[in-house]
Amino acid sequence: PDLVVISPNDPTAMDQYVRECKELGIPYVYDPSQQVVRVSGEELRRGVDGAHSLFVNEYEFGLLQKHTGFSAEEIVQRVGFVVVTLGANGADIYAEGIKYHVSSVPPREILDPTGVGDAFRGGFLRGYALGLDWEICGRMGAVAAAYCLEVKGPQEHFYTIEEFVSRYRQNFDDDGKLDILLSKVAKEIKN
Repeated sequence: PDLVVISPNDPTAMDQYVRECKELGIPYVYDPSQQVVRVSGEELRRGVDGAHSLFVNEYEFGLLQKHTGFSAEEIVQRVGFVVVTLGANGADIYAEGIKYHVSSVPPREILDPTGVGDAFRGGFLRGYALGLDWEICGRMGAVAAAYCLEVKGPQEHFYTIEEFVSRYRQNFDDDGKLDILLSKVAKEIKN
């Protein structure tokens, strides 16, 4: 695989995934999420150290620092890039020695916050896979998170690529860069 996402599940399994990725030389996204309170400091340090990227919310970022003994700066230095979501205040992205801030997308209504972090990560990583810049990736995450907030349940939200791009453009300027998503849809329809 090009990239493994290690998201919260059994703490022993999460540590094993980290070990396997390191042994096999496979880059991984580390997202300990709610398990940050159940995983030992040693396991968290191992997960952070050398991760391709780290996704946490603001509260988890504080706990991660407390349990690992790493400062925020040390974590950023040990990871390829770090994304810290800030709820309604958006997200901070630490990459290539720069801190980027992206705003959240106002949800039409808030029905359930469950799964919003996962939705954000999914939107962000889609942009990342397309080679888009950090701010566009973060904004794609924000759009995906807004869709998730608006429904009950973590996987009940749905949107077409066209709807996603339209909503993105209602909130942010992409200078036409999201046309890459629309062209992929056009190619799929044509084939």
